[in-house]
Amino acid sequence: MSSDETSSAGRKFQRLVEIMGRLRAPDGCPWDREQTFDSIKPYLLEETYEVLEAVDSRDWRHLAEELGDLMLQSVFFAQMAAEENRFSIEDSLDAIAEKLIRRHPHVFSDGAAKTPAEVKARWDVIKQNEHKERGDQRGLLEKVPRALPALMEAQQLTSRAATVGFDWEKADHVLIKLEEELKELAEARREGKPEQVAQEIGDLLFVVVNLARLLGVDGEQALRGTNAKFRRRFGYVERKLAERGQSLQEASLAEMDELWEEAKGQV
Repeated sequence: MSSDETSSAGRKFQRLVEIMGRLRAPDGCPWDREQTFDSIKPYLLEETYEVLEAVDSRDWRHLAEELGDLMLQSVFFAQMAAEENRFSIEDSLDAIAEKLIRRHPHVFSDGAAKTPAEVKARWDVIKQNEHKERGDQRGLLEKVPRALPALMEAQQLTSRAATVGFDWEKADHVLIKLEEELKELAEARREGKPEQVAQEIGDLLFVVVNLARLLGVDGEQALRGTNAKFRRRFGYVERKLAERGQSLQEASLAEMDELWEEAKGQV
């Protein structure tokens, strides 16, 4: 990136910061002024998922717009913090810039890391040292945010546990465990214990997350892909029924299954 491009990005980011400050001013926007750290949390989550959707669809124009919306949430939080004299957006920018430099010694210093795996290992060591220097006494898993979606939380919990050797030796062992969990689920169903069934379903999902991780698959992205595939195929069924003058409610399961099988070869 040239110095002119850097300067342009800086000016445009500063403009966003200034607009946010104006909206939160006493004579600014009533809606923006009444927001709190808690009230805008849902918007941060919503914008994050909209960014992911734009990435999945490879809609670059939409992605550019959604990234702007996501940046707005960061600026919004920082503006409210600045109003309470807690920190400023400059503090946030300094923190991430310094962190990136500190955790990439193979780029900005004399560190050595030639492969992605070596970079990841170095990153984890540096991160752990940073926590120690700050006097962070939390346990290894306590650093995983509880507010994460359950699937992502499971991925992070198992990944962190694996860093200290608490892991399956290979994916085949997880497949054996998966069969055990299926049997336990079937037993809970036979005994008619709803709470036990729910617990076994949770155990089953947790094992699947481990299996995905050991196979090098991001469980969250894999499930998002399957969700998207289901949307496409079900949409195909709905459209074909409409072409016949039928609604989903009017169609039989056999008719929907027939179109579903057809959809597999189309979408």
